[in-house]
Amino acid sequence: MHQIPTDIAERLKKRADAVELALTKALAPHSDEAAIARLQEAMAYALTEGGKRMRPFLLLETAALYGADEKAMPAAVALEMIHAYSLVHDDLPAMDDADLRRGKPSVHKAYDEAIAILVGDALLTEAFVVLTSYEAALAAPLCRELALASGMLGMVGGQMMDLYPEGNDEAHIIALQARKTGALIEAAVTMGCLVGGAPEADTKALRRYARQLGLAFQVADDLLDVTMTAEDIGKPAGRDEDQGKATFVSLYGEDGTRAKLAQINDEARAALADVSKDTQVLADLLEWQASRTN
Repeated sequence: MHQIPTDIAERLKKRADAVELALTKALAPHSDEAAIARLQEAMAYALTEGGKRMRPFLLLETAALYGADEKAMPAAVALEMIHAYSLVHDDLPAMDDADLRRGKPSVHKAYDEAIAILVGDALLTEAFVVLTSYEAALAAPLCRELALASGMLGMVGGQMMDLYPEGNDEAHIIALQARKTGALIEAAVTMGCLVGGAPEADTKALRRYARQLGLAFQVADDLLDVTMTAEDIGKPAGRDEDQGKATFVSLYGEDGTRAKLAQINDEARAALADVSKDTQVLADLLEWQASRTN
């Protein structure tokens, strides 16, 4: 097993490199058909060479609390495939209509819209193929957790709420983001607990932490959207304001949003205090996400 650094930035990089390698292996050539090879090339474009890999990091670090981070890598790969598919589809003209992702052209710009749709479809499906590498008793709950977080009541439902908002108050924003952003973050922790065999009490506390982390991540994103340029964050900036979307910044201003972020992080730390293991890395992740610039 490779030694994992204690510094959070170094630790993130080390985990991200390992995930990148695993993602590359998961997309190893399967067919000599030219069309399939083209699809696979576009999938690799969407999936590799970029991204913080925060969700896989969270899954691996949660599993590591119970000595199961190496066993958790297929689950981390599946989770990142789902996240990547969502970004490809979110960027499409019918959705967020974004030309940039992770500092490079979106998949529908680098290829075309039809290929981008198929890339998302393929990544979504392949994620569950990856999870079948586990024994049935573990694969079934992992598949269920990821499917619930990804689907109608999770990420996809959140995207629907974003496209067709029914309110602009804090309650609506929190409900939307709990699905659109928070569901996969909570799934990362829960899947790590499943792979690691965490006690029920720890799982409940870690899920509470993940809900707050997911909200904090979105609050930080709202701040980045109004304080950074597209070059800084690797995707279009200021789009929420341009599209008239309600955000924490539109409700509370920059200073009020920073205060809200600090409050959310305090609640996440309180949840970690109820976990039976040393959760310093997960606490450090809160500080990292609050200070990130992309």
